[in-house]
Amino acid sequence: MMYFLIILFFGSLSGIVFMVGKKFLMLQGGQTLSRREAFFEAPHLEEWKQTAIKNIKRHGYVGLVATIRTYFRFANFLKNKYQETKNKIKEIHIKRQRNMHPEKKEVSSFLKMVSEYKNKIRKIKERVKEEENL
Repeated sequence: MMYFLIILFFGSLSGIVFMVGKKFLMLQGGQTLSRREAFFEAPHLEEWKQTAIKNIKRHGYVGLVATIRTYFRFANFLKNKYQETKNKIKEIHIKRQRNMHPEKKEVSSFLKMVSEYKNKIRKIKERVKEEENL
């Protein structure tokens, strides 16, 4: 890239030197340039102009198609990432809800019997205390 820029710089510099040198030589010879005099022939310029317009149109269409393709691919990518993120957030929310309200586990029958006996004994003790107080 650097070599390309250096080549362009020296090419343009040599073109400028050529144009200025040509004018100096003409002034030394006593010739003057009229404003209507053209250095280049018109057909070459028209040819270059037509070629340039054709190339600009072609590259413009290619650039437009590339831009539209990139837009749709990027939009599709964003849509997919949005759906993935949305699903992840839902899963996290569901997990948090489960942790906040854990499902009641079934108590074993032995523990149920023990708790029933404790309740019965507590009731019996309360009755005994009531009878003693009367």
